[in-house]
Amino acid sequence: MLTGPVVLTAFLGGLLPALLWLIFWQLEDRCEPEPKKLIIFCFLGGMIVVPFVLPFQHFTQMYLSGTTMLFLWAAVEELFKFAAAWLIALRNKAVDEPIDAIIYMLTVALGFAALENTLFLLDPISNGNTIAGLIAGNVRFIGATLLHTLASATIGIAFALAFYRSRKVRRMYLFFGLVFATVLHTLFNYLLLEKGEGAVFAIFLGVWVGIAIVLLFFERLKRPARDYC
Repeated sequence: MLTGPVVLTAFLGGLLPALLWLIFWQLEDRCEPEPKKLIIFCFLGGMIVVPFVLPFQHFTQMYLSGTTMLFLWAAVEELFKFAAAWLIALRNKAVDEPIDAIIYMLTVALGFAALENTLFLLDPISNGNTIAGLIAGNVRFIGATLLHTLASATIGIAFALAFYRSRKVRRMYLFFGLVFATVLHTLFNYLLLEKGEGAVFAIFLGVWVGIAIVLLFFERLKRPARDYC
């Protein structure tokens, strides 16, 4: 039964890990931070698109299965997250250097993960399995939250790499960024569902390696002056 305390516990269980990651990425961008208003709007935007994604996923689940279904699920999520970032921030004049795109994509992804994890936690907590729900939430914190971060960062990196290129080149980079993010997302879900618990460590290790690569790109794309702030 969904009561106020149940909803609040699930919400905090989904929100707090995402906020911790958001703080981490904000610290990485502390030299020339983005406007707080845009960061907040992007985080909320990531949460807002979750209810729009769910009907698409439910529809595909009714008529499709296997890898095709997983690919379309991932594609819808990545497209909606990118759309939120684009409408809220990426067109804004505040995006004045390459890494800004990565920051905004990461922020939307963390907002999305916060609400998605909240919905995931509602069922076990409402059935009295609060500890089990929070343990599951920790697993999602390590896995699913990082996956959303990694996939959206891939799109942000594509945007950043083409930041000073022509509009045509930027569109091409964005297209391949979206495709690559969708493939990563699909692969994660496929391995998790098909291989089960036996592959969890290897899957999460792969995601952590991906996050490390994102950090390398992030540092590489910073302006040289930022190294001395």
